Amino acid sequence: MMLKLKFAIITLLIISSHTIMAQSKTIHGVITDPSGFPLPGAGVNVEGSKNSTSTDFDGKYTLKDVNPTDKITFSFVGLISQTITVGTRSNIDVTLALSTQNLNEVIVGYGTQKKAKVTGAISTVGSKDIAAVPITNAESALQGRAAGVTVVNGAPGSNPTVTIRGLATMGNSAPLYVIDGVLTGNLSGLSPNDIESMSVLKDASTTALYGSKAFNGVIMVTTKKGKKGPGQLTFSTYAGFQTITKRYDVLNTQQYLQYAKDLGSDLTARAAEFGNINTNWQDKIFQSGLMQDYNLSFSNGTETSTARYSAEYLKQEGAVINTGFERYSFRANNTQDIGRLKVGSNIGISFSTINPERSSGGRTLLEHAIKMAPYLPVYNDASLGGYQGPSAIDGNDAENPVRVANLGYQKINNLSIIGNIYAELEILKGLKFKSQVSLDYYTGKDHTFVPSYADGSYHRQAFSTTNETNSQGQTIVYDNSLTYKTTFAAKHNLEVLGVITKIDGKSQNLVAGSRYNISDEIDQLRYNEGNLSSANYVEKNIGYIARINYDYDDKYLLAVSGRRDASSRFGANNRWGNFYSIAAGWNIAKESFMENSIFSTLKLRASTGTTGNDRIDNYQYAATLLADYNYPIAGGNAPGVSLGVASNPDLKWESKKDRNIGVDFGLFDDQFTGSFEYFNNKSSDILFAVPLAASVGSAGGGTQIQNIADVKVSGYEISLSYNDRKGDFTWSATANLGTSKNEVTSLAPGVTSVLGGPTARAGLENFSRLEVGQPLFYFYGYQTNGIYQNQAEVDAVFGPGQTNIQPGDIKIVDRDGNKVINSNDKTNIGNPYPDFTYGLNITAAYKKFDFNCFITGVQGNDIYNANTFDLKGMNRLFNASTDVLDRAIVANGVVTNPSATLPRAQGADINWSSANQRYIEDGSYTRLKNITLGYTLSGETFDNHFSNIRFYVSGQNLITITKYTGLDPEIARADGNANSAGIDLGRYPQPKSVIFGLDVKF
Repeated sequence: MMLKLKFAIITLLIISSHTIMAQSKTIHGVITDPSGFPLPGAGVNVEGSKNSTSTDFDGKYTLKDVNPTDKITFSFVGLISQTITVGTRSNIDVTLALSTQNLNEVIVGYGTQKKAKVTGAISTVGSKDIAAVPITNAESALQGRAAGVTVVNGAPGSNPTVTIRGLATMGNSAPLYVIDGVLTGNLSGLSPNDIESMSVLKDASTTALYGSKAFNGVIMVTTKKGKKGPGQLTFSTYAGFQTITKRYDVLNTQQYLQYAKDLGSDLTARAAEFGNINTNWQDKIFQSGLMQDYNLSFSNGTETSTARYSAEYLKQEGAVINTGFERYSFRANNTQDIGRLKVGSNIGISFSTINPERSSGGRTLLEHAIKMAPYLPVYNDASLGGYQGPSAIDGNDAENPVRVANLGYQKINNLSIIGNIYAELEILKGLKFKSQVSLDYYTGKDHTFVPSYADGSYHRQAFSTTNETNSQGQTIVYDNSLTYKTTFAAKHNLEVLGVITKIDGKSQNLVAGSRYNISDEIDQLRYNEGNLSSANYVEKNIGYIARINYDYDDKYLLAVSGRRDASSRFGANNRWGNFYSIAAGWNIAKESFMENSIFSTLKLRASTGTTGNDRIDNYQYAATLLADYNYPIAGGNAPGVSLGVASNPDLKWESKKDRNIGVDFGLFDDQFTGSFEYFNNKSSDILFAVPLAASVGSAGGGTQIQNIADVKVSGYEISLSYNDRKGDFTWSATANLGTSKNEVTSLAPGVTSVLGGPTARAGLENFSRLEVGQPLFYFYGYQTNGIYQNQAEVDAVFGPGQTNIQPGDIKIVDRDGNKVINSNDKTNIGNPYPDFTYGLNITAAYKKFDFNCFITGVQGNDIYNANTFDLKGMNRLFNASTDVLDRAIVANGVVTNPSATLPRAQGADINWSSANQRYIEDGSYTRLKNITLGYTLSGETFDNHFSNIRFYVSGQNLITITKYTGLDPEIARADGNANSAGIDLGRYPQPKSVIFGLDVKF
């Protein structure tokens, strides 16, 4: 009996299994977005199994071996996933809804907020826009894409200069960067491929929570995370080349020899020694550089956990010889839900090597190249080092730029670790406690080796030199926050946040150098004939933060926040600072009287508040001493010290009061959207290093940090967007424009003006000036009014025999009319900051083709072109612009070519010894920043192996429209300081590039 029962059970199981197997089937369908547009690469996964597929280019999918009881999850990045039970259907079409989190929420300080409830000024750039332009540094993705944000790029591996809403301080004007909640100073170690979005916080309503770090605005970066659904492997790569095509027109050998004769030097025989060759030195320092990038990522997620891992290798050869950038970056983001507890981590590690543009003698490679005599060859095997340079007979002390760039080497190796770990516990419904520890750690080694050389009598070194700078630092931030969200009486929404944050930072630097007289083969530091110095600092900051967000029925909005900060960078008298903000908004579109109107969004908002700035060097409130100063005592020199930095126990915070009014709108279900902003900010107690007088015991170079100035900055911002996603041909366009105007409104008692600028030299004395009623660090110099044509014109201005100025010299405007040209005649001759910046981005797609065109530009800024001074100053013998062939020629006291715009060669000192209007140029430009054409492959052959495979070709900086005569109008600062803005000393030009790329999803 038992045996029969067993056989019956086995038979029943076999029949049941056959029945179930017979019920398995193949399903198919189409996945679309809310507008009906097919979604290529959407995920289709049977829950609890490895059975999955993805859609082809037309959004179609086919999934085999599916049972009626199976649940299938349909997912796509940026849209809400759907889970559907199969049942009896064989065709399942799905429309995925827009993700509220990704579309309607933005990242703000210590959390997220629905766009409809945002009361501050925020611009957001998404991952699609970031990926549209091949870039090596993530900051570059903001150029032209966020209204009011100015981005200027530099040499490979350098950090772009980013300014939000104009210049409001005289010191460090860089914004604060926050990567997944980690505070950092730049994005150099972050792969652009890992970024989900970047939010630019521009007013106090959005930045006040970061207190002393938020003076210059905040850029919030959210990296990509894993998402629920099957694992997805993505690979992308591109390769191409970049080059600099523009050159300065300089004299060839024949022209140069004649020019030298005119200046009193006959170099005919000297040129003959080298075969009367014609060396184009600019061509010798520029090259076509290879660019290549490889990125691999994997992401997945379950109901309780997500993970994403990525790795990138980037190598960029510069368009200037022996320059380049190489980076390895790795990232791991993980989350895990354990009941009411959520834990997670975001870790990024990068290793990079920079070959920077080298300089020598205070001159850039380009300055050397445009000044070098064209008859000199690049190489000379008979010379120590193998290069040829000028000697005394040449009367020209420019250095061989190829030798400067290639002899020896300089490498900067960096390691960066940026990450955090956190835990968030839901204590009660709506009440959450979060604890987070963040780390920003870096090490750097800058190593330079130069062997001995002698390429002429001017430039020689009989020994090898090794110099090295080692730096190491870390910042650890501890954040503990408590958040409570609730809704009462159905329409009253309240969120309360409290945070205690503590920052511990430390850093150390070691600088060493040595010489070796015996051999060029030993690249090591040694004690003999060496130098050594070191420094370290410790920084502490603590902050108490509170924020309240309230709204009634999503219509009437109120946000209040405050922060109390203490910083170790100030003395005990003013260590604490208080910052606040208050903002209000009205969602007019949600009012009943707006029903059935064309407005899907219409919101008015206003905010005011304060932020602070402690971005000065550490210990500036305390006195320091300068060593190695000798005092004459008893007829000899006695070693001693002098005053370096004078103490200032009353040193206090810079503060900025922001006022912002804005309106956001959307028409026709947000097919057309836009925003308008007006801001008016006032910075007070701006910090600046004021030179000390010798009478206080300073031997020169001594300073005291003081709060010396107030500055007002105001402007407008406009952002517009249009989207058409219906039919086979779809397109969208976004445009933005931002204006900014700054003005110094007051200076400290006893301070009438402050001069700054790059390292002074003839014609480039400190001419960037700070003065009440003028822009920050405007160009201060002489106005010009043509050229004196004869002696009568000279005498009419100065009187007979009263000046050394002669016919053929520049007419300097005598502004005070006293017949004397001196500093009283100097005035505002230019403003380095633009009136407005703008950007236009157009994307389009037709079936399998996609297209992107991105245009950016600035308008109204001036550039002091120091290269023009070098090429047209004619104060001494260097190679020069071909324009000098048409310089003023004087015979018998009269200019024989009155149409000449350049003065006579080696004329009066006033022609070249001081900054004047001749070298000021319009820096406005419009640039085709990027143009891309892509094609996505599809069909059964590809769809069976790939979720998506796309090829593209892209060009960057191919067209630039500008009146600027320099190599590139994209100019930031000559030496990195705000007081040298807009000065072109031979800056690394932005190259044109063409690349070919591939994106693959498995």
